[in-house]
Amino acid sequence: MTMGGHLNINHLMFLGQGALWTIGLSVIALIGGGIVGFVIALARISPLKFVRIASAVYVQLVQGTPLLVILFLGYFGLAAIGLKVSPLAAAGASLTLYVAAYLGEIWRGCIQSVPKPQWEAAEGLALSRTQRMMKVILPQAIRIATPPTVGFMVQIIKNTSLASVVGFVELMRSGQIVNNSLFEPFAIYAIIAVTYFAMCYPLSLFSQRLERRMGRGRSNLAPA
Repeated sequence: MTMGGHLNINHLMFLGQGALWTIGLSVIALIGGGIVGFVIALARISPLKFVRIASAVYVQLVQGTPLLVILFLGYFGLAAIGLKVSPLAAAGASLTLYVAAYLGEIWRGCIQSVPKPQWEAAEGLALSRTQRMMKVILPQAIRIATPPTVGFMVQIIKNTSLASVVGFVELMRSGQIVNNSLFEPFAIYAIIAVTYFAMCYPLSLFSQRLERRMGRGRSNLAPA
């Protein structure tokens, strides 16, 4: 990237690369957080009390800690004890832990929102707990969980901007670098804002559409 001068195509390409890294980090956080979050959701409704307590402590601890603190601990904290990690690894792991706590609670609520007669009917078929979850409960819970999960993806994308504090060059960090070169904060951060909007707004519309479709589906299933 050419330093100094005025905003040009090279600066825009650098911002574009930052936007791609934002998307990449969001995907890492969603996949990693989704896997861990699914385990957390199942642990939160486990018949074993100590598993429920342990998962609840994890959720409360992560949700009660600012993401910025988690990022600092994941990068500078580990470095302080001799474990050096890359900015990408630290940001990816920190966001994974953060996202898992929220998705775990979202999905736990969706699983428990499956009507009680469905649980009773599955139990009446003499299915094991695993079979009840896999064949009866989870297929319905996935339908319920899709809209809020898509909506939460907007929060994931916006929260990746905090990864700049550990030196990860995503969209926000790339904007800071360009601004330090050009000293044109209004134009640069306006471009960043528009880019975030372009990434988040379609997801918001998609989430709203899914919520309306889900609402119609549930009303059709409601007893007369």
